[in-house]
Amino acid sequence: MEVAATVAEMRALRRAMAGDVGLVPTMGYLHEGHLSLVRTARRRDDHVVVSIFVNPTQFGPGEDFERYPRDPERDLALLRRERVDAVLLPSVEELYPEGDSTFVEVAGITEVLEGVHRPGHFRGVTTVVAKLFHIVQPRRAYFGRKDAQQLLVIRKLVRDLHFDVEVVAMPTVREPDGLAMSSRNAYLSPREREAALVLSRALRGAGELFAAGERDGERLRASMRDVIAQEPLAQVDYVSVADGETLRELDRLEGPALASLAVRIGAVRLIDNVTLE
Repeated sequence: MEVAATVAEMRALRRAMAGDVGLVPTMGYLHEGHLSLVRTARRRDDHVVVSIFVNPTQFGPGEDFERYPRDPERDLALLRRERVDAVLLPSVEELYPEGDSTFVEVAGITEVLEGVHRPGHFRGVTTVVAKLFHIVQPRRAYFGRKDAQQLLVIRKLVRDLHFDVEVVAMPTVREPDGLAMSSRNAYLSPREREAALVLSRALRGAGELFAAGERDGERLRASMRDVIAQEPLAQVDYVSVADGETLRELDRLEGPALASLAVRIGAVRLIDNVTLE
């Protein structure tokens, strides 16, 4: 496995790769969710490249950029075991050199949900993803469905800018008790870890109501809010039942919908979602 610290090194490695390349973009502190993407890329592509980069431009003031969990040596050991071909592990200065002032922005679907609560977040995401696509030139890029809005934004980025990249969406990987895997779970105390189960419990309840025939969007949202209200450590940022493509909130569900939420457990902000179909 080769490790590239610079754009030039990564481009040299890429030129030596014949066939399809699968890219798994990450911010590191890898867990089983990331590794499931790597394994799918390993099966589908001739070569696998993983990026590890905690991207400062997608963090807002007061967010956790400085304390975001990092352990590159552990990450590299995990990726060697998965037979990854190359890892792009750049510095902030490498991807955002002095004088860098160009951003890529997707309008519309970035202005709701996460976009309301994290202004500028998606501009940072789309900018760094565009840079990674240009540097690595992948045939496919792999993303988890836990970040459902991010997945929609990246698909629109690819369509609008004509990137020759297939965006592959993979299922959310969960702990045995239902908690969606996330690098931020490392912040949770034992009591907060137990309280965090309220997210999957609320989504599961909405799914059960939907399966029983409930199609009223506000009743489904209210059911999730009621479950979360039972947990003293939980504070809701948003609860949503929206169209799975436009993210427009639905009064009545006539087709598949995305049930999603963002909840703070103490100081830790977690997101999760399920598709109702």
